[in-house]
Amino acid sequence: MDKFSYIANAHVTYIDELYASYKSDPASIDPSWKEFFDGFDFALANYGQDENGSEVAKSASQSVPKNGSLATPGTIMDMEQLPKEIKVRALIHAHRSRAHLRSKTNPVRERRDRKALIDPKDFGLGQEDMNTEFQAGKEIGIGTAKLSVILESLKTIYEGPMGFEYLYIRDPEMLDWFKTKVEKEALAFNPSEEDKKRILFKLNQAVVFENFLHTKYLGQKRFSLEGGESTIPFLDAVINTAAKNGVEEVMIGMAHRGRLNVLANVMGKTYEQIFSEFEGTAKPDLTMGDGDVKYHMGYSSDIVTHGNFKVHLKLAPNPSHLEAVNPVVEGFIRAKIDHAHKHDATKALPIIIHGDAAVAGQGIVYEVTQMAGLKGYNTGGTIHFVINNQVGFTTDFDDARTSIYCTDVAKIIDAPVIHVNGDNAEAVVFAAKLAAEFRQKFSKDIFVDMVCYRRHGHNESDEPKFTQPELYNIISKHPNPREIYVKKLTERGNFDAKIAAQMDEEFRQLLQDRLNMVKEKPLPYQATKFEKEWANLRRSKPEDFESSPETSVSIESINKVAEALTFIPKGFKPIKQIEAQMKQRKDMFFESKELNWASAELLAYGSLLLDGKTVRLTGQDVQRGTFSHRHAVIHDANTNQPFNSLLELKDRKGQFHIYNSLLSEYAVLGFEYGYAMANPNALTIWEGQFGDFANGAQTMIDQFISSGESKWQKMNGLVMLLPHGYEGQGPEHSNARPERFLQLSAEYNMVVANITEPSNFFHLLRRQLTWEFRKPCIVMSPKSLLRHPKVVSPLSEFTSGKFREVLPDTVVNPKEVKRVVLCTGKVFYDLEEAREKEKIKNVAIVRIEQLHPLPKNQILEVLKSYKGAEVVWVQEEPENMGYWNYLLRLLYKEIPMTLIARKPSASPATGYNKVHVEEQKNIVSQALKL
Repeated sequence: MDKFSYIANAHVTYIDELYASYKSDPASIDPSWKEFFDGFDFALANYGQDENGSEVAKSASQSVPKNGSLATPGTIMDMEQLPKEIKVRALIHAHRSRAHLRSKTNPVRERRDRKALIDPKDFGLGQEDMNTEFQAGKEIGIGTAKLSVILESLKTIYEGPMGFEYLYIRDPEMLDWFKTKVEKEALAFNPSEEDKKRILFKLNQAVVFENFLHTKYLGQKRFSLEGGESTIPFLDAVINTAAKNGVEEVMIGMAHRGRLNVLANVMGKTYEQIFSEFEGTAKPDLTMGDGDVKYHMGYSSDIVTHGNFKVHLKLAPNPSHLEAVNPVVEGFIRAKIDHAHKHDATKALPIIIHGDAAVAGQGIVYEVTQMAGLKGYNTGGTIHFVINNQVGFTTDFDDARTSIYCTDVAKIIDAPVIHVNGDNAEAVVFAAKLAAEFRQKFSKDIFVDMVCYRRHGHNESDEPKFTQPELYNIISKHPNPREIYVKKLTERGNFDAKIAAQMDEEFRQLLQDRLNMVKEKPLPYQATKFEKEWANLRRSKPEDFESSPETSVSIESINKVAEALTFIPKGFKPIKQIEAQMKQRKDMFFESKELNWASAELLAYGSLLLDGKTVRLTGQDVQRGTFSHRHAVIHDANTNQPFNSLLELKDRKGQFHIYNSLLSEYAVLGFEYGYAMANPNALTIWEGQFGDFANGAQTMIDQFISSGESKWQKMNGLVMLLPHGYEGQGPEHSNARPERFLQLSAEYNMVVANITEPSNFFHLLRRQLTWEFRKPCIVMSPKSLLRHPKVVSPLSEFTSGKFREVLPDTVVNPKEVKRVVLCTGKVFYDLEEAREKEKIKNVAIVRIEQLHPLPKNQILEVLKSYKGAEVVWVQEEPENMGYWNYLLRLLYKEIPMTLIARKPSASPATGYNKVHVEEQKNIVSQALKL
């Protein structure tokens, strides 16, 4: 670590105070500062004389010439009075800290003056010092050297085509490694002949692809990579370097810009496959869904890298919602790390490709970045690559962000940032190799910001000169990165010129071959273990939803799970309330043999673990449960030591993961969707703290969960538990917006349920992995019912049976019934209680436990028992919310129904408890004709 890293850009008064403390007691200050002041006093004693041999003035009153520093004359930070050896060190530190502000990273326009303050004059150094030798040269690995040589080296490293931000890294080993890599290797960087050929070959491929498209499909939307072609050598170098360092699998998440080029030149998808989609000759199977545009589809391939390593590559399918795919990639990779790679994160690498406007503007980026070091979400470090074309659609970067850089989010997790000029392909490849090595060594995120440009508008039919005429006049005359690299090689001398000429010939041949549609051989592909498991599943058919499969478990399994759930290790002291809950749990399993909600839920998880399935549950406060019901993890009252009961389950074959999440909905739900997308044999669950908060993740629900199977033919078994029910808790804690999920429901795309019995919840969870297909499942889960004395199920309902979509009335005599109340969820218990109290015999209450796919035949079958009775739909939600509009649309032909509900309302619920009680009473009275 730089021994003097604290000196440049520091607060001067503070340093003076520290120096005074050091003078009175050297041991009273931080060791790093003590070391600096020791060196300062040593330098003063040895070098502290001016040109005339007299001692350097120490008095503040003495007149000293002003320089660029902000220090008070005569203080320790007055650059005029510091020994020059220390001034040179300060100059070096300032370059490490601020020279990125002046690096030549912009290929098409001059950078703004960001007040870097890194010139010799800012440190009291002048022309007369240029030939003086300074030991400070050792700091950057060039030994004792003249100031002019030190300065030249600093400019090469820090003011060239790359700008480095890393001094904020707080891990000393990581900081030292990164700094050494930058300073030693950037100074000596000269790729081998082989590497130069590879860089040019990948640039050739990138440019050929765009030329081909521009010739064959003029004016068609393709979101070209032109201006950012160095992306292809970047990805090639990252994958190759990562593979050398142990990576076996890479997953890329990216938006549409350059996606087709990446598919062709990184993933190995043939031109024929890509362009049959362009020309519409690909025959999509629309029986399997509606499909998506070509620049949103995913792809998988096995490639053999330049270094002869086999790597499995995946490109995630994604919507147009920028950055939304990021958590999905992370979740997918985490599932692979947990299973395929036996928790070794160095074997799987997530690469996220951002746009400059999106990485700065989309809040999801912050959420996903904040996940990086959390045990529930860590993926061993992500390589973030920004295709920074300096404009977002038509918006200049001045209007797109306040921060200097679009990548400033990196600093929240101490991730280094490399800014690199996209026209300098060798520098881009240097950044790629450094990023891959850093990630593999430290398992941390790193950002590479490739500053480039966009040759056309946002898409090829867009006119960028409407909004950026000046910039696009420059761009229209600017050569592409390939032409720049060929010129550079040619100018360097015979050897490089020969490479350039030879590769230029190959480039022309390649372009001609593509235009002539010469057949390419698709890469051989071997399905991964998870892909084989997905292949063993099938797509659902309408008849699958007529009745659920058997999902019961044996009493032996129940007893094994019960033992684990009621076991407290020796010496472990839970708090009194937990002791009481554990005793209650024991009584339920072994005495009363009736399970409440929490026990039924934990039994479902335990039974799946015995079957060898993975269970993963995350969300805010899920270990305990928002309503203190679950207690899947308990804590020792004295040591705070956690104890996870299901991990102690005897004969457990599956993995059990339960994590309290960060306070995010969007990213966390996306992560779990990715996890479930990878592993078909994992019950992956996200629980909202309250169901109302799910709307913070609406993008994931709309673009992935409800439509992913239709758009991308990707099944997913994710479960969302959304606490829902009107209990007087106000507008933000009552309603999980079931109407939104039902509006999105069609073509058997997902299950939407509101369940009232613990055993039915148990069977629903088990059904998720028993089905021969996978569907997302949205559950309006209970709050007060978690402790309701009537909400219990006998053990016999777990050892036999299956999920029941409709629960008929078992209390009244059908012949006496004049009215049938159809309802779903918690309101049933309010109705049942009043009916019992008022001894009403002529109203039947039928529960619809699954709303989509709607069990229409089962409902009609139940209603046959009540001939001539009127049918009403009762819901707690306002008329314009809840289930009414959905049911009306699906049942109006078969069942004439009237509605009993709260009045139409802009807000989901009242904030006044008194009003709530009155409204609830009114609904019950109307339903039962009281």
